[in-house]
Amino acid sequence: LYAKGYGSQNIDKGIPVDPATSLFRIGSTSKLFTWTAVMQLVEQGKLDLDGDVNTYLKTFKIRDAFGKPVRIRDLMTHSAGWEDGALGYLIIEDSSGVEPISTTLEKHQPDRVRPPGVLASYSNYGAALAGLIVQQVSGEPFNDYIRKHILDPLGMQYATFQEPVPDALKPYSTVGYADENGIYVAKPFEFVGGFRPAGSGSMSAFSITHFMIAHLQDGEYNGVRILKPETAQLMHRRAFSNDPRLPSMALGFYEQEFNGVHVIGHGGDTQHFHTEMYLVPDAQVGIFASYIGDGGGKAREGLVRGFFDRYFPAKTAAPPAAPGDFATIAKRDAGAYRFARHSSSKFEKLILLFSPPIEVTPLEKEKRLLVTGLGEKPEQFAPIGGGLFEQVEGHRRIGFTGDSAGPAARMSVEDLPFMGTERVPASESPKLWYILLALSALIFLGALLTAFYRRKDNRALPADQRRAVLLATLTSAWFFLTVLALTLSVALNFDTLFSHVPGALKAALVMPIVFVLLTILLLVALVQAWRVGYWTAGRRVRFTILVLAAVSMCLFFNVWNLLGWRFG
Repeated sequence: LYAKGYGSQNIDKGIPVDPATSLFRIGSTSKLFTWTAVMQLVEQGKLDLDGDVNTYLKTFKIRDAFGKPVRIRDLMTHSAGWEDGALGYLIIEDSSGVEPISTTLEKHQPDRVRPPGVLASYSNYGAALAGLIVQQVSGEPFNDYIRKHILDPLGMQYATFQEPVPDALKPYSTVGYADENGIYVAKPFEFVGGFRPAGSGSMSAFSITHFMIAHLQDGEYNGVRILKPETAQLMHRRAFSNDPRLPSMALGFYEQEFNGVHVIGHGGDTQHFHTEMYLVPDAQVGIFASYIGDGGGKAREGLVRGFFDRYFPAKTAAPPAAPGDFATIAKRDAGAYRFARHSSSKFEKLILLFSPPIEVTPLEKEKRLLVTGLGEKPEQFAPIGGGLFEQVEGHRRIGFTGDSAGPAARMSVEDLPFMGTERVPASESPKLWYILLALSALIFLGALLTAFYRRKDNRALPADQRRAVLLATLTSAWFFLTVLALTLSVALNFDTLFSHVPGALKAALVMPIVFVLLTILLLVALVQAWRVGYWTAGRRVRFTILVLAAVSMCLFFNVWNLLGWRFG
């Protein structure tokens, strides 16, 4: 119905964007092609949606956990139960680092942190694993399978999963850009590498419309069928929900609701491209948009919202529902939540420390919930009936689920059916660790200042007492050096952390281990100080406080996976 390109495919060469030919990286929207390939094999009887993935894997196996296998269905609904990971291997900027899919997935297999079929938590690993299964069951390399069974039959001339794009398509490849100091700077081609079934597609807008129309028409485009009608319809239906009152995962697609209209689709992001693709099956309409550069994420969301507001305007809103026993609701739902998509056993868990949790606070007077951390600013949500809440100034709905006799176990967000949440454990509360970090830093700083001002007195102490003071001083100084080294190693290499683990970070991770060793020596010195009676009682108490601060920082390093080299 409408297509247009804006801006430049290549700024230096002055090539404008052409919706017919300009290849944009579509990121995770690529997953829909992988899921379509899976469903092709399902309808051929080569895969069973409820089959154990290990029955199809030929080069390695998924580790056992929870007494339940991971099924094909669990991959497609992001409910396999894996932790998340990306550091050092998800996006590669050097083609020499690209490995076969099977090698990558065997090397970077994540831990299973919850039983399958319990919670949808977005997983690139699961989608890549599905692509590997397509490859091993069909006997065709993944890229070749997608081209032969989806792209070519649909006449998608300007589309590929190959990295970098084939020579014939290179003139149409759009350059990724980032805004650096007010200037758009060209960035290297992003290799998704061994995870390519999860996000390596490069496609023009015209080409992807063929795929969209095929799904709107239950598997057929221009007289060519890639799925049987019943297979396509099964793929589009609800398959798994974190909260049955809200949109759910279909088989690969995820549901959305705009102004009461039922929508299925999938977004996608690389570091430099931001894509959205939605279908309205009941209206036989779809929309695709892809942006380059910073701000593209917000732009696509605004465009999609504007599209549905214009062509599917909201009906008159129903009056707000009575809040019921709000005190009970507040007690049940209030608290801190976080998205379940995170690392539990690897270095990336540290991200949680710097990602404020989603805080739900009751507003008794207004009979509303105040939610912070879900968007850019705090938002109020009012009850709308059925146990759901809707944004007072906006469109988003949320719901809470769990044991009715106790606090809600998780919060579900309408537009994120693939991203479940969980309550933040008390031991991993960022606020708790911020307080302990701040107090410990003050204690260590005080120890350093005291050692400096009392250096003459300390030199006059007996040898064993002098060693204890020196050890306290060294541990205090080592704490600050450790924090500085870790911070700099991450900050200076931040742009390349997805592609490789910098040597500076590996070297910096020696320092927390040394800190633990110093703390053990401090504990020995503390026992000796109280047993023999070093110094005055007041000074022994202060020494004890310092040792407790050191122990708390050892716990900090352990909780946030900073002891050792815990990379995926």
